[in-house]
Amino acid sequence: MNLATCFRILTVATVLLVVPLELPACTNILVSKGASADGSTMITYACDGRFHPHLRRSDAEDHEPGTELEIREWGGTLRGAIPEAEHTYAVVGLMNEHQLTISETTTTGREELQNPEGLIHYWDLMKLALKRARTAREAIEVMTSLVEDFGYRSTAESFSIADPNEVWLMEMIGKGPERKGAIWVARRIPDGFISAYANGIRIREFPMDDPENCLFAPDVVDFAVEMGFWKADDSRPFSFAEAYDTPTVQSRRYTASRVWSIFRRAAPSLEDNLDPAYHRGDPRAEPYPLWIKPDQKLSTEDVMELMRDHYEGTSWDMTQGLDAGPFATPNRWRPMTWEVRGEQHSWERPISTQQTGFSFVSQSRSWLPDAIGGVYWYGLDDTWTTCYVPPYAGITALPESFTVGSLGAFSWDSAWWVFNFVANIANLKFSHMAPEILALQQELEGEFFTMQPVIEKAALELMETNPDLALRFLTDYSVNHAENVVDRWKALGEHLLTKYNDGYVNEKETDPEHGYPDSWLEEVVRSRPDQFHLDQSQEAKTVLPY
Repeated sequence: MNLATCFRILTVATVLLVVPLELPACTNILVSKGASADGSTMITYACDGRFHPHLRRSDAEDHEPGTELEIREWGGTLRGAIPEAEHTYAVVGLMNEHQLTISETTTTGREELQNPEGLIHYWDLMKLALKRARTAREAIEVMTSLVEDFGYRSTAESFSIADPNEVWLMEMIGKGPERKGAIWVARRIPDGFISAYANGIRIREFPMDDPENCLFAPDVVDFAVEMGFWKADDSRPFSFAEAYDTPTVQSRRYTASRVWSIFRRAAPSLEDNLDPAYHRGDPRAEPYPLWIKPDQKLSTEDVMELMRDHYEGTSWDMTQGLDAGPFATPNRWRPMTWEVRGEQHSWERPISTQQTGFSFVSQSRSWLPDAIGGVYWYGLDDTWTTCYVPPYAGITALPESFTVGSLGAFSWDSAWWVFNFVANIANLKFSHMAPEILALQQELEGEFFTMQPVIEKAALELMETNPDLALRFLTDYSVNHAENVVDRWKALGEHLLTKYNDGYVNEKETDPEHGYPDSWLEEVVRSRPDQFHLDQSQEAKTVLPY
């Protein structure tokens, strides 16, 4: 998802402050109840782009009949208005008070189907569904009805939609200029299975006689035939992806690589059936399945780890090779594609990237009151170097440092800048600093998971006698512990800057000089064999003081 993509979730989750990026960029995982270790549903979101997010929340509200809701661009320009709902629900980030959660990736599809006259962008759909729906099915109804009535303005989009019982993947694309409505398909993730997507349309064939598990626009096939995207006499099962997307070798590598890596880690037993040739762009390779059954049921911690990935241990491991530099940094600076001697090349696009603004792992649990059952595990900056904190669905306030700051001015008061500081410092000597970052990450997240049953037991007991006090208890816990994480991360950044100052490794009673790895030095000599060679004759030998 590009910056404009993330920016447009303005009133729900973020405030984004810079120009759009060139490529779309987001990664999502969907986990059904039967695939999770504790019976929760989970979805994830890495909102990638060059921007400074602000975590937001809004209260439930009642509205007088005839009230209108203004629909504005992210810069404030009024696009139009729609009737306001009689009652709207409270929202924290992208989870509402009923544990309904929504995430997305921009999948673009056929760009000629964008309708610039449509009123509703996909970020409006997310916000409005969270304010107006209690369940995933209701959210699908809200979103599809809105575009039918007021027009869909965005390019193709994939949505993850989860409530405490069901997880759905919905993909939507417009009908072109001056045509209201949208073409869409929504599929429920089967119990016991997981799905994933990353900026590419994933729904191919789908059942047209199973409304319990598959919903779709009535004209999904007819419109494709009308537009020449599908032949009326084609004997094959209709494929939504084939009709409404036009992938290239580069887009396949950019999108399918991330799906492949999630699936091969969640189900190593299937790796032989997940042909890497597909994400390398081979047109003969089989597409990856829409969902898989993980080898073991996934905990929330497992899902967080799936969101932390640079293809480690594979042929595309971004911590290896000359491009990783001497200290194995997995980050590659933009642009993604570049040219050498007239030929095009591309960096790998991992799940974990320095361009991530914020990410979340949602946890929705049917056996708990909504205020306690919904946890919006929220992280800032790169998923690999962040620490997730657990705001609950029922909290009534947010940690201040998660709500302030701007891209144009560094500030220790901004949690986003604190996490960015650590991530940027780590690039100087990544192989040395990464273990220290991961140690604190695991310590703090481990404490949250250890405390979770204790906190929720206390909140449940309070809920029976004093619901308001229970919400205050959850709010205090969420806010105070999130701010503690920021303080610990700030201290970590100061420690790393001190310990690794000027390329040294400053530790007591050790030699602070830790030079480059031999393998990298060999590459340096191979590239310029004469420049760095020292004359080894006796008269040339000297001692260099610095």
